[in-house]
Amino acid sequence: MDVFVRQNDSLWHYSQLFNVNYQLIIDSNSGIDPLALMIGQKIKIPGFTTTGHHIKKGDSLWAIAKSRNLPLDALFLVNPSLNANALQIGQTISVPLRITWRLVQGNQEYDYQTMMNDVKRLKSIYPFIKTSSIGDSVLGREIPEVLIGNGDKRVHYDGSFHANEWITTPVIMTFLNDYLMAITNQTGIRSLSLFPYYQQVMLSLVPMVNPDGVELVLKGPPANASLKSQLVEWNNNSEDFSGWKANINGVDLNDQFPAKWELEQARNMVTKPGPANYSGNGPLTQPEAIAMADLTRKRNFDRVLAFHTQGEVIYWGFEDLEPPESETIVNEFARVSGYEPVKSANSYAGYKDWFIQDWRRPGFTVELGKGKNPLPLTQFDEIYQKTLGIFLAGLYM
Repeated sequence: MDVFVRQNDSLWHYSQLFNVNYQLIIDSNSGIDPLALMIGQKIKIPGFTTTGHHIKKGDSLWAIAKSRNLPLDALFLVNPSLNANALQIGQTISVPLRITWRLVQGNQEYDYQTMMNDVKRLKSIYPFIKTSSIGDSVLGREIPEVLIGNGDKRVHYDGSFHANEWITTPVIMTFLNDYLMAITNQTGIRSLSLFPYYQQVMLSLVPMVNPDGVELVLKGPPANASLKSQLVEWNNNSEDFSGWKANINGVDLNDQFPAKWELEQARNMVTKPGPANYSGNGPLTQPEAIAMADLTRKRNFDRVLAFHTQGEVIYWGFEDLEPPESETIVNEFARVSGYEPVKSANSYAGYKDWFIQDWRRPGFTVELGKGKNPLPLTQFDEIYQKTLGIFLAGLYM
């Protein structure tokens, strides 16, 4: 929501007026000097939108503000030319409205465009988050990262490395929405006050690593005839892509990292592109895997959590290279989720394997839900509630 600076206004005044943490207002207006505000300047207030109110006979600004549990001054901030003594019947004024509901509707077939739209909407309501592209998929789709928080502890969550595990994307996006709403409205999640973690943690989210694959699973092959023909051939001559894990090149993105890649290639014994388990011609040959590797080097994360499905297990080790605190952390993840901690999946070349190997820091692969991929949306609420504890513990551990 935008307000317009008047004489003697300050960001601190807006913080008190709208009951939003001062730091969030500062971070929502990067590039603006809070000590040099100019009359008429536009300032973003996070966690609010505006709604129209049509003036009726007998209306007063005081009554309108009281009915919305707002101070009267809030109406003048969003209506800079408003004259309290000259209201006219039928006139429409803007009224601030605090967002207290989820913008993300995760319990649906959550495709790439839905995610991109939700990222844009969340950025408009919570402008203190930072969004950027970490790279493009094979078919040129941007892979977004969302950054939230100012802390020194650098934590990363990602989803949809595997196309038929796309439910991990709306799970992550739902948490993002809940986290933003809680810190802005100064409410807790599971009795945990979250603003301190905004100050202590820089949280990086890549909700959909494999957008081309997700689109293939949810919508079928692209219209391009030659590409469609190739994909059908790789898919055992089937046009049912619901079980497809790989990217659009038929490469398994979670077998693409230089952590004993040759052993994973030999273990899978898959020598050509297909729906699953083809490691490619070498490590880091696919743009989506390269983007994740570049991001990880750039951010220098303290820990990473890669969300997959299924099994309700958490893999936390790799070749005994993980640090001692990994076991402490995974035991807390298990406590709050009911998931089983398992040290090794006896596999190689995964994203968390590479992170543990090269950084010697905690890395986790979290397998959400149970059943056969893609997991049905009927499991969404249960999956989210179990995963929510892990999302929170990733911040406080």
